[in-house]
Parts: sequence; C-alpha cells; structure tokens
Amino acid sequence: MAHIGALPKVYRYITAHNDEGKAIFSDKLDEESKMKPNSDGIAFALSYTTKGFPVSLDDDKDITFYEGYLKEAPGLVVPGGTVLRHVDIPPNTACAMHRTVSLDYGAVIEGEIELLLDSGEKRIMKRGDVAIQRGTMHQWINQSKTEWTRMLFVLQESKPLKVAGETFEEELAGMAGVRPSS
Repeated sequence: MAHIGALPKVYRYITAHNDEGKAIFSDKLDEESKMKPNSDGIAFALSYTTKGFPVSLDDDKDITFYEGYLKEAPGLVVPGGTVLRHVDIPPNTACAMHRTVSLDYGAVIEGEIELLLDSGEKRIMKRGDVAIQRGTMHQWINQSKTEWTRMLFVLQESKPLKVAGETFEEELAGMAGVRPSS
C-alpha cells in the first residue's frame, strides 16, 4: 500500500530567537517532519517532543531534547513530557486496540476515522473533530475504501488510571512499529 504522495508532506516550523532577542525561525533542524510507515501501512511522524514541566526553552534545550528522539523514536508517550505526532492511516486499515498512560488530544486533519472504544461505543470523526483520550482502550479505524486519514496527536503523560480499585497500565497489543513508553 503506497504512502508516498497519498497525503502532502508535513512541515513543522520551529521558532527561536536571535542574539538581539528577535523572533526567527530555527535552522537547527530540517523543517520536514518525515512520515515513517510501519508494517501495517500506518505512518508516524514525530513532529516534536518535550521533557519537564514547565519546559525550558533556554539555549534551545527543548530542540536538543527533541533532536535526540529523531535518532531513536520514543514510545507513544514521553515520560514527564509531551509528544506531537502526525499519523497517516491508509484506507481500510485499523490499528490495534490499545491504551496509553496519557492524556491525548487527537484531531482529524484529513479524511474521516472511526474511534472505537472497548465498550463497543464508537464515533465517526471528520476533519476538524477532536477526541480527548483519557487512558481508555481504543482503536482507530479508517473505513474508507479509497481515502487516507491524517491525524494530529498531542500526548502528555498521565498518572496510571485507577478505576474501581484496578490500575490500568499501557497496553499496546503488538502495535506495528511501536515500542513501550518506558
């Protein structure tokens, strides 16, 4: 299933400051946020990461931290930080049912996607719609036979969720190309 050209390239523009304190665009990294397809055809771009709260922007510490993850990608969540990720989902494709230990904002940028919860409840999300994932078991399903879906996710680590005395940990269910967030 070809991904190249299915959706436009993703660019992220990182701002910085010059020696006079004026705003500029950083030239420390390439502006293209490269999409990397997994064996199931779903492609991820790690568009930014941070560590710590509040984030230190002094001396480009945040850019340097992010640059390290461009060499070896994190799990879905960065412990003690945030993740900005673009995800392209091919037509007629579903990711594995999974849970992250995080608060996630997932916005549809292109196409449509079904968000299925482990209870069986589901919503069809269209361009501009946002899901706020709060440590739930869920699955993303592109039901279209021809159209790709692009989503933008912002993930922030959360404390492990406790419901009725049970603590829920990360469950990735063997998601293609995704490693644990430890």
